[in-house]
Amino acid sequence: MLTSRSVDTLGRAREQEEVSYSFANKMGRIVLLALEEAAGSESMRAILSAARMQERLDGIPPNNFAAEFPFEELAAIQRAMDELYGPRTGRRLARRTGKACFRIGAEDMRPVLGLADLLFRILPLQMRARIGFEVLAQAFNRFSDHVVRLDEDERYFQWVTERCGVCWGRTSDTPCCDLVVGLLEEALYWLSGGASFFIEESSCIAAGDPVCTILIGKRPLAKDISPED
Repeated sequence: MLTSRSVDTLGRAREQEEVSYSFANKMGRIVLLALEEAAGSESMRAILSAARMQERLDGIPPNNFAAEFPFEELAAIQRAMDELYGPRTGRRLARRTGKACFRIGAEDMRPVLGLADLLFRILPLQMRARIGFEVLAQAFNRFSDHVVRLDEDERYFQWVTERCGVCWGRTSDTPCCDLVVGLLEEALYWLSGGASFFIEESSCIAAGDPVCTILIGKRPLAKDISPED
């Protein structure tokens, strides 16, 4: 007998079979450059081969905003990481790749994102984080078919993804959007000037949940942030 959750899962599976969604080429380019930084050139080639993406071995996507980097390719890269290195090591690599994505993307897309260093130096930490996350969410929503919003309560910012290009087409017993977790970790590191925060994915479409949700603590775990922040 089908439960409401299994019906929802089947519905999402049909959507993922019938509809094609993409990231901008620029975003796919950033992912592959980040993968090369995190894994090394030889390991990246092994991952792309395992993902059956041989065409990417000859060249990464062009540096433009055409929507031509399919969700399926990013999902295939992450599946290949798990297959080659095992889920634990594969997810650590995905997280490192996400961190590199932020570093490369923040520089490459700085004119588009409009992040002003001076602004972030003078604003309180929570406001810097809120603005930074909103800018990142707007970039995803503007330059891809990935759909994300920022919610919050007293303790957490909540990065809520309604259509996720990171776990697209995947099934998992546990949340598996480690690349985005790494990206948000690095964003927080930059926004806070080097502090550590609680960050954890609490729900995931790949695990059968209606949305992917990443919880981000509002207060730093590090002791080197002044109380007024």
